[in-house]
Amino acid sequence: MAREPFTYPFCYTPAPDIVAAAQRLIAWLDAAEMPERQSPRKTSGSAGPLCGIFKHLAEGKMMGVLKVEDQEGAVDYLYAFSGTVGGRAVVPGFVPPVYDLTDPDGYFRQREAEISAMPPGAERKAASAALQDWIFGQYRVSNARGETLSIREIFARRGLTPPGGTGDCAAPKLLQYAYNHHLTPLAMGEFWYGASPASEVREQGRFYPSCTGKCGPLLTWMLEGLDVAPNPLDREFTTETEPRVLYEDAAILVVSKPAGMLSVPGRTRARSLLDWLRGRYGEVHSCHRLDMDTSGLMVVARSTAYKSKLERQFAEREVTKTYRARLAAGAGPFGHARRGTIALPLALDYYDRPRQMVDREHGKLAVTEYEVLEQLPDGEIDIRFTPRTGRTHQLRVHAAHAAGLGRPIKGDRLYGSADGGRLWLHAETLAFRHPDSGENLYFEDLGGLEG
Repeated sequence: MAREPFTYPFCYTPAPDIVAAAQRLIAWLDAAEMPERQSPRKTSGSAGPLCGIFKHLAEGKMMGVLKVEDQEGAVDYLYAFSGTVGGRAVVPGFVPPVYDLTDPDGYFRQREAEISAMPPGAERKAASAALQDWIFGQYRVSNARGETLSIREIFARRGLTPPGGTGDCAAPKLLQYAYNHHLTPLAMGEFWYGASPASEVREQGRFYPSCTGKCGPLLTWMLEGLDVAPNPLDREFTTETEPRVLYEDAAILVVSKPAGMLSVPGRTRARSLLDWLRGRYGEVHSCHRLDMDTSGLMVVARSTAYKSKLERQFAEREVTKTYRARLAAGAGPFGHARRGTIALPLALDYYDRPRQMVDREHGKLAVTEYEVLEQLPDGEIDIRFTPRTGRTHQLRVHAAHAAGLGRPIKGDRLYGSADGGRLWLHAETLAFRHPDSGENLYFEDLGGLEG
């Protein structure tokens, strides 16, 4: 029987047995008050006196689970956490780190203490940089072809320098353990356990894609030699739903973009809305964008002069848009008012593009008004959003972040858990001034999430 391709770690829906394995780990961690309990891995012993360590996990930690097969065909599940727990990198029940920097007698700790004792200045800065470079030489990882390189070498092949902390995430720990023990990786997933952080969108039990900054080059190399599932974002646009032109004149086109179609040409050859329109209308220019997975209304200009006028309206917040969305079910009741305003400063997560994060020091204020339309029996919520600013992923972060509504939009592969379906977010109304006549125009595309 042919095996399923291995999980593409940067965009995936977790396999059911990976979800079940994660739930077993969560149940094990939630029982931390028990002095003795069996590890969720049959090959590990009990937690014993380490219960104090697990309270640190409750503060919030990214976890990982890897399904593996040994040479006799037996299947097992491996677990890892990102970084350290209570200052420890080695904890029973979890795979060890690629390289243990927490050894108090090791070179790293000793040299770190020496550098800390140096006076501030160029010598201390150079010594710190040299120590970081030494670390990346010690982290040596393998791939499924049996090749071994240091993290420094892997990034150098792309002309890059690894960010600090590279190699300490759950996924590379799991893969390296599997390779070291002649285990075949079958499927993987990373999920959050514990309290939600102040900046990133994280909710206990939800799966999230691997980061692209630290883990992008590293995991891509470590997975060489495995049959890995293709990146869903690189797929060709094959939906039977075509864009619909709702309005056209000599100055503008108003179009309803289907979910799954790029607004403008991207890094792949996938057909974009702009490509589709140019094939039918000739010269057209984008004035704003919708995420590929978002459907709904867009206005495009038929000359650069009209493009400038429309972009000015967007920049001056004279364009009004509303979005219909469905929020995923949560672990508890929805404790927010039926109407309200979310105001959170957003900034790019530099090491995990294109994800955005809440950054109260450097972020740009993003403001969204919302109205709850219906709370469904299964816990999902139909909602209408009216953005008052236009930040990247604004509605998706405001919905999912703990300081927002705490409920990701259904199908959100970046800020929630992909369920194999579409992102339930639709731009349903659009109002602006005609760039030629000055007439106030209003368009609506209702029912974009029906069915």
